[in-house]
Amino acid sequence: QVQLVESGGDLVQPGGSLRLSCAASWDIFRFLTMDWYRQAPGKQRELVAVIEGGSITNYADSVKGRFTISRDNAKKTVYLQMNGLEPEDTAVYYCHTNWGSRDYWGQGTQVSVSS
Repeated sequence: QVQLVESGGDLVQPGGSLRLSCAASWDIFRFLTMDWYRQAPGKQRELVAVIEGGSITNYADSVKGRFTISRDNAKKTVYLQMNGLEPEDTAVYYCHTNWGSRDYWGQGTQVSVSS
């Protein structure tokens, strides 16, 4: 069964850092475009970062220069390094991909930024 499993969420102070991980169960992982989304309370889910199979990346304007998406194809894992965290980054973060016109989501991991 296809699975995406996130980890790494935590409570941190403003200015702190976290690294989220998303482990996939696909053998075709290396070909997949992988995304990180987030959803804050009362807000719509928004795209944060994208990494293509060829490791081309793209970011939401709100996280450019602070967040870095990367992947390790041997470990079938995508990462989101988050630096300079702000209270506005508080959200549940989801790993996502699309294959065969179907969306696959992880269960989400909570990131809370507060002093």
